[in-house]
Amino acid sequence: MSSILKPQIALQALIESVHLQGQPILGEIALQLKMSEWTAIVGPNGAGKSTLLRAIAGLLPMKGRVQLLGHDWTQIPARERARQLAWLGQNESSSDVLSAYEVVMLGRLPHQAWLAPPSSADHAAVVQAMQQTQSWDWRDRPLGRLSGGERQRVLLARALAVQAQVLLMDEPLAHLDPPHQADWLALVRELVASGVAVVSVLHELNMALQADSLVVMEAGRVSSHGAPQRADTRAALQAVFDHRLHLVEVQGQWLALPAALLPSSQEAKPNNNVLPLKRASE
Repeated sequence: MSSILKPQIALQALIESVHLQGQPILGEIALQLKMSEWTAIVGPNGAGKSTLLRAIAGLLPMKGRVQLLGHDWTQIPARERARQLAWLGQNESSSDVLSAYEVVMLGRLPHQAWLAPPSSADHAAVVQAMQQTQSWDWRDRPLGRLSGGERQRVLLARALAVQAQVLLMDEPLAHLDPPHQADWLALVRELVASGVAVVSVLHELNMALQADSLVVMEAGRVSSHGAPQRADTRAALQAVFDHRLHLVEVQGQWLALPAALLPSSQEAKPNNNVLPLKRASE
């Protein structure tokens, strides 16, 4: 009895360049992102992280090509692409008069026939997504009456309701307090364990260091792509932040702490609350 092999590569991008308003934003980038893996894209402000994510999502014009689940992006019908790839962007907009439930139901549009009412499967997907993001309790409240963190969780639920194989998120932890950031991390692990590819742009380096792989960016290019456990990946991370990071390992997990630049003549002293600057090569 034959079986259908699932693709191992979620996204493959060969980007020549991306320009916005005539200005070059991204240079040449070659990237492979795997299924059943969480990839975090990190780097300093202006490195091109969000632009890269939008480019591989097909939301920006670019020179190059992207393959989604082994198929050229341009050859996949738009509705099918919308089923296979879900998107959560920064400052996502939606009608403030819609209820939270109605907003999440928008994620099911790729699965619905034109003008058809939501099916039982659509409702089940919305309930599941809202329960996963702990937003079910305010399902009847208008989006405009939610706090920033509540709104973010509803928009995350909308992306989850798509039930796509690839989930792209740009700054998904915005407005979330630490407990709900921990919930987000648990949810990502659950998605990856189920076979989904998760790709997120993050400013929270301690959260990003828990990803399966890091894409480290600087000045519109990828300087490193590898597991956080690899010394060269951590060295690249320190380098793009001008060696202002002190990376420490605690119970098998790497943490990033801000490190002040110290004059070469200054040594760390006992009880000094400024950690000594260490480069990745040390």
